[in-house]
Amino acid sequence: MEIFAEYLKVFVVGGLFCVIGQVLIDKTNLTPGRILVSFVTAGVVLSAIGLYQPLVDFAGAGATVPLTGFGHSLAEGVRKGVQENGLLGAFTGGITQTAGGIAAAIIFGYICALLAKPKAKT
Repeated sequence: MEIFAEYLKVFVVGGLFCVIGQVLIDKTNLTPGRILVSFVTAGVVLSAIGLYQPLVDFAGAGATVPLTGFGHSLAEGVRKGVQENGLLGAFTGGITQTAGGIAAAIIFGYICALLAKPKAKT
């Protein structure tokens, strides 16, 4: 029963991020790109003020997998980079922290591009 509760927390928190995104799509004139950037920025800001880590501790993948989690990873990487390398870490820490996710996105995107058969919209 404990594992079910864990999955439920992940599903609810991740689902709430999806609901927020859908409401922004339906009720505003924001483009999908601006919404995506807003989610990443929100993750950075919430991490900077110390509110995102407790959410990660509570919901695990429900908080780290959405784009806000990517923003959180960037912020954490910058924080660690600055502690280890000073000002230079502000520029290198975020990329170092998120390199695995960025590489996976590029590799899987390339594989999908090779396998897909794109068609023109009509």
